[in-house]
Amino acid sequence: MCRTLSSWPLIKMSCGVTERVGENRAATSSCRLRGSSATSLTTSPNSKETPTSATATGPLRQKPCCLCWCCCCSCACSTPGKGTEEAGQAKGANNPDPLSHDNEPPPTLEEIRSWGRSFDRLMRSPAGRRVFRDFLRCEYSEENILFWMACEDLKRETSPETIEEKARVIYEEYISILSPKEVSLDSRVREIVNRNMVEPTPHTFDEAQLQIYTLMHRDSYPRFVNSTQYKTLAQQLGPDGDGVDGNGQHG
Repeated sequence: MCRTLSSWPLIKMSCGVTERVGENRAATSSCRLRGSSATSLTTSPNSKETPTSATATGPLRQKPCCLCWCCCCSCACSTPGKGTEEAGQAKGANNPDPLSHDNEPPPTLEEIRSWGRSFDRLMRSPAGRRVFRDFLRCEYSEENILFWMACEDLKRETSPETIEEKARVIYEEYISILSPKEVSLDSRVREIVNRNMVEPTPHTFDEAQLQIYTLMHRDSYPRFVNSTQYKTLAQQLGPDGDGVDGNGQHG
């Protein structure tokens, strides 16, 4: 809130621009809203004094825009989502080819095309899961496949201590309502998970994993098959303009 300061000058700021108002002004002043003129300060009805310019009273004191008196300006540094969007673009630009991973051989063209015919084949293929994960990241639903993969990893554990620790991490990351990566589960499945967490086993999240698998199959998978990303992979052309399968044969 702006107040009248009779003994020393009033400093009014709007996005890093500082205006100095004359001292000893016996009037109330109001913050300038975005888009209004620099002289929109109210003065006493009996006062003929005009706002004093910054050059007439002394140098301006620049302040960071984040320290504005009034939150009525649109500061570029506080624009919601700007930093996140730029960070996401930078992350995507540095993302390696999902078809290549360590010493793993790249999938054949026939295998890639089979992903469009069977969701099970897509999810059984390590390269297919990476491509699908990239697609889900663009749809802001990457947590679904991350949860599914974490459940698969849990099923391979045999140590009770490791199982309990991994189950706790999975719950906190994907089941807890406080997690930003919470997956969408109905109340019935959520109750089953809560009961299973009393004594975690490798199959604690089986019901939840199946529900998320079904959700990805019915909701995200059709869009993935029709996406430019997948069609580009499935329509790779050989030197003669024909599709080439894994054996070098033209389709």
